[in-house]
Amino acid sequence: MIDELVRYLSSPSNREVLLEQLGQHVYLALVPLIAGVSLALPLGRLAQRVRWLRGALLGTAGVVYTIPSLAVFVLLPGIIGTGYTSPVNIVIALTLYTTALLVRPVVDALESVPTHVTVAATAMGYRPHRRFLAVELPLAVPALTSAVRVASVSNISLVSVGALVGSGGLGRLFMVGFERPDLVQIPVGIVLTVLLALLVDLLLVVGWRSLTPWERAGRAVIGS
Repeated sequence: MIDELVRYLSSPSNREVLLEQLGQHVYLALVPLIAGVSLALPLGRLAQRVRWLRGALLGTAGVVYTIPSLAVFVLLPGIIGTGYTSPVNIVIALTLYTTALLVRPVVDALESVPTHVTVAATAMGYRPHRRFLAVELPLAVPALTSAVRVASVSNISLVSVGALVGSGGLGRLFMVGFERPDLVQIPVGIVLTVLLALLVDLLLVVGWRSLTPWERAGRAVIGS
């Protein structure tokens, strides 16, 4: 098995295919993550501020997230008029899943901001929009980061499912491995998928710490 793996990875053509599929996987997983976060923030803010909309928004998000991903990948082309193998289907489907997953955590993260902080910001002259961007959102980042990390791992996993409908990404290694069968491509695909998930998770943690320097300062004070 090890010898076969070494031979597979030593081939320039195989390495080229792996890099191409890895790049496709990164694109199909991270673009929906960014788009989903961008949509979930205003929706979560709306659910937090407008109480009568909260139930409808959170309920709709919960229903969307329970729809099987493969069913969405198959039905979406007929709804939006794209080809069945178009990567647009994966991007749109995973954007919906990411948004649905993050709406409730956004609400919870914003509501975790201490009331006296928002009151103080208002007393200092912060208008609602500026207060949200400069005060509430930064303080909600630690709680929100945990949900974004879960969403990133979920997206990286679901992109592999998209290979069943002909999309690119590391899931193609699984498909080819099962069709031949090929005992090399399947473990290579698994290992690369796991490593990608770990790398993205690490980058999110680093980003969270860089956006919340006061967290480090607070831990340093407590430790001293």
